[in-house]
Amino acid sequence: MLGMILGNGHPWSWSAIINGYDPAAMAACPYAGIQNYLGSQGAEGMGIPGAQVTHIWTDNPAEAPAVALAAKIPHVVASPEDVIGEVDAVIIATDDGEDHVRRARPFVEAGLPVFVDKPLAVTVEELRTFVGWRRDGARILSSSGMRYAPEIEIFRDGYWHWLTGVTCKTWERYGIHILEPLSAVLGRGFVDVRHAGQSGRDAFTLTHSSGTVVTLGVMESAIASFGTFHAYGQDRQISVQATDTYAAFRGQLLAVVQWLQTGREPVDFAETTELMAALIAGRRSLEQGTVSVAAVLDELNL
Repeated sequence: MLGMILGNGHPWSWSAIINGYDPAAMAACPYAGIQNYLGSQGAEGMGIPGAQVTHIWTDNPAEAPAVALAAKIPHVVASPEDVIGEVDAVIIATDDGEDHVRRARPFVEAGLPVFVDKPLAVTVEELRTFVGWRRDGARILSSSGMRYAPEIEIFRDGYWHWLTGVTCKTWERYGIHILEPLSAVLGRGFVDVRHAGQSGRDAFTLTHSSGTVVTLGVMESAIASFGTFHAYGQDRQISVQATDTYAAFRGQLLAVVQWLQTGREPVDFAETTELMAALIAGRRSLEQGTVSVAAVLDELNL
């Protein structure tokens, strides 16, 4: 479990979901939300059979021992590369999509499978590097836990004319949390992205080859609205809010473990590539108006 930056506590929660945890030591976790959703499940029986987080490194070395104690991780390492030769795979647990190539490179070059937290990449240059590594046979997986949110399953039944989602923070960091679950419903085929709104209160409209229109709202401080989705069809409409964070993350981590055990990808890398291209198109649309997803993909020399 490698990397921890401000505002992202995945090493606390993901490690606990995989290993189980010590409730008393978990009280040191600075994220109340993590304590709440772990506590709602109880520590007894938590864990994923056949998997263990054995090593941890955090960007601030002083934070790693507390995470290790809480999530029963036996080894704290001085540098990320220290895990090479000691582990079967690594998790890059940071959501800084502009820095994932640097973080992943040593492990890709060592031949280790790498799971990268969302978003995989938010620049063409970074995305092109990941695509190249994949062409050369590297095992790389990335996804948003919201793909596995149980509340979204209801959208899989039927055709929708319009789908909406709302997130907090920023398009680059959290847009994937509302884009990817809707991609899981629609499949590949995003055509273009158009921005509207203003800084801190953004809206993005995406067209899809199915004919469905997707509108995604990104409001920096709208934490209470995070994970709200609405589907509009000919004969019905459905509104849900994805609040079962534990179930979403456990589903995501189970998929990662099964990928490592079987080699079967739970998410087609081509879909991940398209989603990153849509994020990049959205970023450009702030200045350029409607931006084609295919045009971004063309820059990758696929």
